Amino acid sequence: MEKILQSFTYTRYNDLSELPENDAWLLQEARDVTSHAYAPYSKFQVGAVMRLINGEIIAGSNQENASFPVGICAERVALSAAASIWPDVPIETIAVSYHNLQGESNHPISPCGICRQSLAEYQVRLKHPIRLILGGLTGEIFVVENANDLLPLSFSADDMK
Repeated sequence: MEKILQSFTYTRYNDLSELPENDAWLLQEARDVTSHAYAPYSKFQVGAVMRLINGEIIAGSNQENASFPVGICAERVALSAAASIWPDVPIETIAVSYHNLQGESNHPISPCGICRQSLAEYQVRLKHPIRLILGGLTGEIFVVENANDLLPLSFSADDMK
């Protein structure tokens, strides 16, 4: 038997003012896009804004449904829009923010498992790592250089060969 430790490094910023200008702008856009969410059930509005390597900006917000499994997360809304409009253009960075209408919005959240798997698939599909900027409406911010760091032992097409 062998025990294996898998870890990753991310960067923590105290607030928006510490981020590089391009990253700060992208996160602020994600914060603004939270207001586009349709979240009448959870009252948890999420915004995701991505920058493609061609400079294009794509936004998405979570869209809930009374039949909960039908809802779609902000990250996957943005991924689907990017793939529909710019199908072969890699994603450089995605910023994710949220507005919790019933509580605090002052710390980073990370993508759910389905979104992590979706991000991993787009990295494989487009042969390019995806950076993540994660932050609430205020407070500290995490920057992860590769979305796969959030999903160790991810499932991919290689597993089906």
